Amino acid sequence: MINDSKLIHARTGYEFFEKDGNYIYEIAHWYPRVAAFTDYEGWQNKQFLGRGEFTLELGDFEVRITAPEDHIVAATGVLQNGEEVLTETQRQRLEKAKTAKEPVFVVTPEEALKNQKDRSKQDKTWVYHAENVRDFAWASSRKFIWDAQGHDQNENPVMAMSYYPNEAEPLWSKYSTHAIIHTLDVYSRYTFDYPYPIAISVNGPVYGMEYPMICFNGPRPEEDKTYTARTKYGLISVIIHEVGHNYFPMIVNSDERQWTWMDEGLNTFLQYLAEQEWEDDYPSKRGEPADITGYMRSSGQVPIMTNSESILQFGSNAYGKPATALNILRETILGRELFDFAFREYARRWKFKRPTPADFFRTMEDASGVDLDWFWNGWFYSTDHVDLAIRDVKLYQIDSSDPDEEAERKRQEKDKRRPSLSAERNEPLQKRIDLFPGLKDFYNDFDELEVTEDSRKAFQKFVESLNAEEKQLIRRKTNFYVLTFENVGGLVMPIIAEIRYTDGSKQMLEIPAEIWRTNNKTVSKLVITDKELDRIEIDPRRQLADTDASNNFYPPRIVPSRFKLYKSKKSSNPMRKANEANKKSDAEKGKESSKEEAAEKKPAAKAEAAKPAAAAVAKPATAEAAE
Repeated sequence: MINDSKLIHARTGYEFFEKDGNYIYEIAHWYPRVAAFTDYEGWQNKQFLGRGEFTLELGDFEVRITAPEDHIVAATGVLQNGEEVLTETQRQRLEKAKTAKEPVFVVTPEEALKNQKDRSKQDKTWVYHAENVRDFAWASSRKFIWDAQGHDQNENPVMAMSYYPNEAEPLWSKYSTHAIIHTLDVYSRYTFDYPYPIAISVNGPVYGMEYPMICFNGPRPEEDKTYTARTKYGLISVIIHEVGHNYFPMIVNSDERQWTWMDEGLNTFLQYLAEQEWEDDYPSKRGEPADITGYMRSSGQVPIMTNSESILQFGSNAYGKPATALNILRETILGRELFDFAFREYARRWKFKRPTPADFFRTMEDASGVDLDWFWNGWFYSTDHVDLAIRDVKLYQIDSSDPDEEAERKRQEKDKRRPSLSAERNEPLQKRIDLFPGLKDFYNDFDELEVTEDSRKAFQKFVESLNAEEKQLIRRKTNFYVLTFENVGGLVMPIIAEIRYTDGSKQMLEIPAEIWRTNNKTVSKLVITDKELDRIEIDPRRQLADTDASNNFYPPRIVPSRFKLYKSKKSSNPMRKANEANKKSDAEKGKESSKEEAAEKKPAAKAEAAKPAAAAVAKPATAEAAE
């Protein structure tokens, strides 16, 4: 029995269209599956509860799907009997699509509209063959528009194809197949060349779900064919994500039942990279460290390594946090070049195999040559969060022992010190010593900061005892700043801080995580400079996922939080508003044009009205003349 997607939201189902009485079927989980047998667990015998997907073995499929004659069927694998189920025109279009620069319609929107009006009583069988895949899914409908474009994946020809109803237009023909090819390009660069001959995106009742070579994706425009930015980017993102699942876990065959993050987290990380290569300022929802801070300081968390059925806050735990962790590992810990080499090595070593988390951790360390135990422990096995703070800044300077310099320094400090409240109020009081000057003695005129000649001679003798290097050293005006940092959140991370000096220059301080090895709560760092420190900021480029920015500054800075005093309104559709404005403008222009035409016609109408009267006055003399 196929479930109605409106009643039961699942990874498979059908959608009914009341206006034309047609269906879109997206079929998965439809045949008896072979439970996986692994060397780390034995037989996989956990019951499917809807969250953690099946973990399956790789194999070859030969599938025959019988559907109504006017249906279009998309499936995992390569169509074997195109000459039987496709028209000559459709086969020609598919051949043209192989070398096309843009997607080519195999079934046009007009043909799809005609198909959905017909009700063929005949049927036909589509035969698909797939090799080295872990599952098989398919979709069928007479409503399908079908477009395709060939893609050369390093001499491996891939046919990227999209299937969707007219209700999905104009969004799908513009973006779907492009998004498929973009995904193959980016993912293959960071992992391995896409090995399959087919990549398909289908629009139907399932919002986002992946199977080998085929995925189901949901976003559509409004009925008036307009759409919001959220819908547009939601479509591109879900296609990237679901097509990307071909790499993880369809090829790198990890076990989502046990470790959800091994496919969702790794895939979301690559999705973020692909989105950022789509266009500038792409509105990615996951990947940027600053976007995960709300979750990381929230309650009710469990470690990333938690079993799928026991995860709390599923999206943030299995998708967002591991994707962010990998982004931080790439940008801040290892650097792009080293990370990309290690990640690619993991993907290539484990494609068409079944890795565990230990295999991923071990491969990343082996390929990079960097011990990352502290990173895996903090991000994947704990619920600690990142919150680094500047606890204290102390300044130390070299004391030259020059009595004149020492006296001047103390005098300036004394002059800068503001009098106490009592001192300010006592200043105008009449003093007894002013009434009786005879009470004054030596100490009333004594200046404790005045330098004596004996002090100068003693200092000179000290200087003469030094060698040239020592004399130069005591004359240096170097500042020794001791910066004390606190690990408030508990998650060990590198310390990234920007120091700005009073002369306008700045210095980026990048301290590796190993600084916490003897004390994971408080550490100090010495900064030696001839410049005067103005201010310090931790994580100025938002690369650490620091959850509390208020303690990231020295001197302390007040970080504002904003709240609204009115109810939020539903976001509007800017495209619809623009269309309505254009229609209104066109209508107004039409009215103005009508007025101008009417004004131009008035004199002509008057002339026409005058003609019969003139004719009556000057009647033709003969009938022939009248004609």
